[in-house]
Amino acid sequence: MPVPRRFDRRPPERDQTRINERIRVPEVRLIDDEGNQVGVLKTADALSFAQERDLDLVEVAPEARPPVCRVLDYSKYKYEQAQKLKQARKHQQQIVIREIKFRPKIAQHDYDTKKGHVERFLRHKDKVKVTIMFRGREVTHPERGTMILDRLAEELAELGVVEQRPLQEGRNMTMMLAPSKAVLAGRAEAHEAGHEPLPDGSTAEGAAAPLETPPPDGASPHGAAADAVLPDIISPDGAAPNGASPDEAEQGAETATP
Repeated sequence: MPVPRRFDRRPPERDQTRINERIRVPEVRLIDDEGNQVGVLKTADALSFAQERDLDLVEVAPEARPPVCRVLDYSKYKYEQAQKLKQARKHQQQIVIREIKFRPKIAQHDYDTKKGHVERFLRHKDKVKVTIMFRGREVTHPERGTMILDRLAEELAELGVVEQRPLQEGRNMTMMLAPSKAVLAGRAEAHEAGHEPLPDGSTAEGAAAPLETPPPDGASPHGAAADAVLPDIISPDGAAPNGASPDEAEQGAETATP
């Protein structure tokens, strides 16, 4: 005996797909279990066609006229659909919105610190909601908040794009920053780490070392280490060690210099 609707405490059925006897239309366009189109049949004939093969008649396109039904194993069909949905959710990127707050009279040190936080959030591919909090009579000078937000957006232009322009709501002014295409593609991290690809396909880390530039005229090719030999040869009082004259010592030093 069916239970009256007003006394039925069962949860509503979530699966809205009509199968077998739940298909109430007079005729359907039938597709068999091999994917071949059979044609337009009466619903009773299509149901008998499915039952002869121990399969279900499933309505796959209810908006069509007549609706399209397919012969298949409905339990297997539901399992495959659940697996496809699971894979789609696995590859779906979750969007995280971070919020950081500034004051219109923020000091330079605090500004640099919070700017670093915004930069870190953007590198992690998160959206950032930047809020300027006004207190007291500060709300009468919204241009200060706009100036801070515009400056922040300009300094972080390589990492983030302005998704929502500065908008004032009451005593707060907000701006939304989203990761740029370079960050989403991973190119910003490669450029920061020095692995940006070069035109020939190699990276900056594996590039050849630059050639040494020749020293200027009169300078030692080995830098200050070779030039520092002279003070050791000539004593402070002008007398050379081992009884040699200063001119002979200086001449000997020039000869010894490679």
